[in-house]
Amino acid sequence: MEQRKQVLSCIQPTGHMHFGNYFGAIKNWVQLQNDYDCIYGVVDYHAMTMPYQAKKLRENTWELIFNLIATGIQPDNLFIQSLVPEHAELSWIFNCFTSYGHLGRMTQFKDKSAQNKDKGDGGFISAGLYTYPVLQAADILIYRADYVPVGKDQEQHLELTRDIAQRFNHQIGKEYFVLPEPLFTEVPKVMSLADPTRKMSKSAGEKHYVNVFAEEARIRKQVRSAVTDTGEATEGMSEGIANLFRLLKASECHEAHDSLVQDYQSGALKYVDLKEAVANGLVALNEQFRSARAELNANKKEVKNQVKASSAEIRKRAQETIKQVKDLAGLLNVRF
Repeated sequence: MEQRKQVLSCIQPTGHMHFGNYFGAIKNWVQLQNDYDCIYGVVDYHAMTMPYQAKKLRENTWELIFNLIATGIQPDNLFIQSLVPEHAELSWIFNCFTSYGHLGRMTQFKDKSAQNKDKGDGGFISAGLYTYPVLQAADILIYRADYVPVGKDQEQHLELTRDIAQRFNHQIGKEYFVLPEPLFTEVPKVMSLADPTRKMSKSAGEKHYVNVFAEEARIRKQVRSAVTDTGEATEGMSEGIANLFRLLKASECHEAHDSLVQDYQSGALKYVDLKEAVANGLVALNEQFRSARAELNANKKEVKNQVKASSAEIRKRAQETIKQVKDLAGLLNVRF
């Protein structure tokens, strides 16, 4: 039997999961489990690069773990980054194979450091924010991933990962790391219902995202108040309307989607009908996920122990990689 290819993807524990997260990444992760050997990480080290509260970070980490499982991620495929300290060790080694100039050109550092300057704490910008793309490379390469699901805005980070792997291979004189390839899959670009010219995001405020686990009434109210006639998309359709159609299609309400598209094309579309269909689609998913989450909440200790055990099992792969990397790099390994 042919061994399945390795897929690695990670997500930061930054609070509530919204439908932009789900349709843009998590739904795809669930489907990939059918065809690949998947490892999915909740990367709490990365969440430290921006101002944070220790207690809230721990709460957010477990909140995201439970939400991922409730939406279809298999617990055995999950790990928590801080339970696999080899990530940080490999990141330090990779720091020594990464140029200062290359990190300075990373667009996300420029964007996030600008955000920090606008906040309190004297505009403090951590060195971790500057070097976190190296830790991201370690996250990928430590599991020898063949593929990494990415969006177009993340290609730069994967390219840095490949550059680090190539430099390491060249310097140690061995093709040790396989260069990971991007795995592009069709995912919808989910925009804010309040401002469809910007992505759905928690950082923009509560009205700019729809919580996957919100009360039904809250979801329906947000969809009813969705902005429609803002911005221009393709074929004259406003970005607000296009966004609602994307949400309807992503919810797999195919019959309603096709019928309402015909109404739009014939000029008979009523916005109230489109919004009701979108709300119905989101609520149907919401009910399914809330039910699964309730079952998990009834067995919190068991679920936490299961994820700790899966993290320990996944860590064995990381330990083997770090052992080999240290040997190749001329470092000493601890022998027990």
